[in-house]
Amino acid sequence: KQFQDDELIPFFVLSIKAGGAGLNLTAASHVIHFDRWWNPAVENQATDRAFRIGQKRNVLVHKFVCQGTAEDRIDQLIESKKQLVQDVLEGGAELQLTEMSDADLLKLVRLDIHAAQEN
Repeated sequence: KQFQDDELIPFFVLSIKAGGAGLNLTAASHVIHFDRWWNPAVENQATDRAFRIGQKRNVLVHKFVCQGTAEDRIDQLIESKKQLVQDVLEGGAELQLTEMSDADLLKLVRLDIHAAQEN
């Protein structure tokens, strides 16, 4: 409430999990993700705290990623998950779950133990 009502409060620091849980932060004009999360939905939920009904400002989202770091690998993982969701659920590459054979669907969701052990 103090962050929302007092313009002299310049920032509000939250963990990504706390920042994604039931807050309305329409006084925010920037969201900065310092602690990247492997699940894109968690990051989106935290970002969406600033994009609520009543928001009157443009909101900029910043994510700090340095090449070769854990954050870089997390960023690549997030992007690959977003692409998979787009391909499977949004029809990217003309792929529709309802049109897949049972064998193809099982291939899509199975664990490839050899690929998992390579990394």
